[in-house]
Order: sequence, then C-alpha cells, then structure tokens
Amino acid sequence: MTTRTESSGSASPAVEGGALRRFRAAAITTGFGLLGLVVVMIVRYGFGNATPSAVWSPIHGVIYMVYMALTIDLAIKARWSIVGTLLVLLAGCVPVVSFVAEHRVTKRVRAGLRI
Repeated sequence: MTTRTESSGSASPAVEGGALRRFRAAAITTGFGLLGLVVVMIVRYGFGNATPSAVWSPIHGVIYMVYMALTIDLAIKARWSIVGTLLVLLAGCVPVVSFVAEHRVTKRVRAGLRI
C-alpha cells in the first residue's frame, strides 16, 4: 500500500484554481480603476470639472471593495499572515502597485509560499 503525499512546494488546486484567478482579475481591474481615478482627479482639480469624478469615484469604490473581499478570500485559503494580507490590501490603494502586488502574489501562491 502506498501513501500519497502532496508536495509542499505548490499551491492547492482550490487556491490556484478559483481564488487566485479571481484575485488576479480583481487586482488588475483595481489597478486600471486607480489609473482612471487619477485621470478623473486631474480633470476635477486641474480643469475644474467635477462630473467625471462624481461618476467614477463610486464605481472605483465598489471595485476596491470587491478587491478587498477577494484578497481576504485568497488570504484565508492560502493561509497568509495578517501583515501580508494588510500589505496586499494596501497595494490596491496606490496606482500601479496593485499590478506589482498581483505579480508577486501569483508567483508566491503558485510556489506554495505564504505571504
């Protein structure tokens, strides 16, 4: 009788399959949403037109809330530390950093490493 052992160097199929895929989509969407927010803030404060900001800001807020929920979902499934989870959540607040965080998180989760 043989016993099957899972390698500690790879993520579980549940994490890599669904949770990681959803996180990646949310991180990329959040990154583009932040870039859009920067543009509408320039339009608002640089050109005095508040209309794009009034439309885009609530949309961006919903996108970020979805990002937070999916990040926490992945953090629980991949057993991240609280500090690592908070850092990934904060990465969604800074333009372009969410793209970097998505890349690093994907690499670490696929390798089976904790954040």
